[in-house]
This record gives sequence, structure tokens and C-alpha cells, in this order.
Amino acid sequence: MATGAPTNWAGNISYTARAVHQPASLSELHEVITQSSSLRCLGSRHSFNRIADGSEIIDMTTLPEFLELGRDRDTVTVNGAMTYGRLAELLAPLGFAVHNLASLPHISIAGAIATGTHGSGDRNGNLASGVAGLQIMTGSGDIVQVRRGDPDWDGHVVSLGALGAVTSVTLDIEPSFDVEQRVYDGPSLASLAERFDEIFGAAYSVSAFTDWRGGAQQIWVKHRVGEPAEQITGLAEATGKRHPLIGLDPQACTEQSGAPGPWWDRLPHFRLEFTPSAGEEIQSEFFVGRADAASAIEALERIGGAIAEALLVSEVRTVAEDSMWMSPHHGRPSVAFHFTWVRDEQLASDAAGRVADALAPFDPRPHWGKLFDDGRVDVAAAYPRRDDFLALVERTDARGVFRNRWFDDVIG
Repeated sequence: MATGAPTNWAGNISYTARAVHQPASLSELHEVITQSSSLRCLGSRHSFNRIADGSEIIDMTTLPEFLELGRDRDTVTVNGAMTYGRLAELLAPLGFAVHNLASLPHISIAGAIATGTHGSGDRNGNLASGVAGLQIMTGSGDIVQVRRGDPDWDGHVVSLGALGAVTSVTLDIEPSFDVEQRVYDGPSLASLAERFDEIFGAAYSVSAFTDWRGGAQQIWVKHRVGEPAEQITGLAEATGKRHPLIGLDPQACTEQSGAPGPWWDRLPHFRLEFTPSAGEEIQSEFFVGRADAASAIEALERIGGAIAEALLVSEVRTVAEDSMWMSPHHGRPSVAFHFTWVRDEQLASDAAGRVADALAPFDPRPHWGKLFDDGRVDVAAAYPRRDDFLALVERTDARGVFRNRWFDDVIG
């Protein structure tokens, strides 16, 4: 079945595909792939650039849902288009958890891991770091199964959608755990820079929200129950529930009272049953090495006024390093600077460019699924395994079915 082209989640991208295929089975997916010369895959459509656009698109959400526990009950295998929120609904009653979640649970697993999407926490790798295996249908229609430890494994997970259609993902799981979440009024940006290690090392997951004009308005602290708690001195706990965007109704946000709750209802910022964040918006995100955190905060504070018209809110998080070739966190513990812009393409583009220029001394890497100027990104310099990745793409998808203009412009 094929339909007209949709838009992305935010509505700022209208896909140009002449057809959107909605296969109901792997055999239908095979037919679509082998009869097409150019395809991209869609899951939850939570991207803000044309990474998922193409001549034709496969809507992966129409494939059957499944969940299978591994024999040793330390992994779970699911369909790639499943969202993390749906995974939690199925996994939590069985008594299991994944190591971390992004700020909203509405995103698809395959799309999140392909772009290096992450949560926060000094010891927490991005979501792709929790992948133990993949099943991919390549441009030839063949099924390829790879597992952690296989040759070229580090090139397969953060794949930017270029290797094929991810039909199943095997994830590491662990026993379910509870989390306490509290929100504090933040310190000045100068204090945040000076106390960065103390603040971000205080809990399992920590986020700071700011407008880059003098203060970190909120610090969200997610403490894993059963682990030692570190106190952040000098910060006052917020009175009442907060939304990351000051003034918005916090009803959509997860509980912040410090009351223990399950991992799936505390690690995200937003509850599954609500539309996340501000709705109509554009997002950018840039990563720098952890060692440059304080200098990067100072650089962004200097341009706070210049980006104010475009900015709704900015979030600072930390991500552990990994070895995946195209991961934005490859080879270095990272600090993530996330920006939620008003949905004005020109304003957002100009502001994102200013951010990239301010962070240029610190070798920033952009989030692959968000708004950035590819002319400001030296992919070959930022990703030392880029050529190995391109060779893997050539071997896996010799027909080039899953490459698109975005991929060729930015990566190739």
C-alpha cells in the first residue's frame, strides 16, 4: 500500500517522496525494496532535517509489533519502529528496564539509535550503546543479522538509515528500577560552568535548562533509587511542578516531587500520554568534549542575546563516550547542548549557525536528526572512521537504495 507524502513531527519538513509505502509484512517490505531504486525509512518522524526524505519512503510503523525476551533474559528483541514508550508498556510488566531514555518516550527505537539520540548521565551511553543486535533488510532484499562483537559492529548501529530497513532490534535489559526526580532553581551560568562536574555528577541523570542570558533556570535531577545520593549545595528545590519552558502547563511532565517511580515514568521529561514539549518547534543539538564544558558554556552565554528571538529553551546534558563510528559521542565523553527554536525556519537556521560558530573552537558535532548547516560540519575531521563507514555502506547496500541527497551532501 502506498500513500501521499507526510510531514515530520514538527511540521517544518514536508517530505518530497512521490510515494509512501506501508508494508504489512516482511514479504511486502521485500517487494517494495527490490522494486525500488531509492528509499528511506520513517518511524516516529521526529527529525528536523531531510535525513529521512527520499524519492520513496517506507512507513515502518505498519509492520507487525513483537517483543521476545532473550534466552538468558538479559536482552529483548522488538520491531524497529516500536517507540520507547511502547517498549516500556510491554517490558515493565515483565520486570525489566533499559538503561536510559531520551527526554520524550514517543520516538522510534530504530530512528533514535540510527541518529545517536540520547538521554543524560555521566555514566550513560546514548541509546545506541544499549543495542546488542540488529536485523536489517538491505537494498538487495537480503536479511542481514549482526550482533555486538561481529566485524564492523561499530558501524552498524548509528547508521543514519543508510544500510537498509531495520526490521528488528535486540536491546540490553536489566531488572526494573525506580527513580526519584527533583527540580531545583538553577545557579548562574558562571556557577554552572565552575561547578559542572559536581552538578552533573550528582545523580544518575541530570539536565540543566537555560535561555543563555544569565542563569540556568532549572536543574532536573533524576536519582536512581538504591544508589548513593549526592547533594547539590546552594540550590533551592522548586516550589511546585515545572515545565522546561517557563510558563507552560507542567501537566505533561513526569513527576518531580521526589516520590519514587518506575524508570519509564521518571527518566523522560514528558509523559507518554501527552504531546511532548511545546508542539510546533524546530530543534538543534551540538556535542562537544566533556573537557570543554565550561568554556563552551561561557561561549554560549556570550551569544545569549543574539539567539533570544529564536530560542524557546535550551537544555544541557552529558553523555558517556562510545566506540560507534558515526556516533556524535565517538571517542569522547560529551556535553550536549540542545536548542528548541520557534518554528520559523530562517530564525532557527540563523540562530543554529550562531551556535555552531560559537562552539567552533571545541570541534562540535551536530545531532544527525536535527537542524544544522552541513557547510559548518567537517565530517571527515570529526569522525575518523567515516571512510570505514562509507565502505560498509557500499558493501551492505551496493545498489545505493538507502542513500539519499542528505546523506550524500553531509556524509559522502
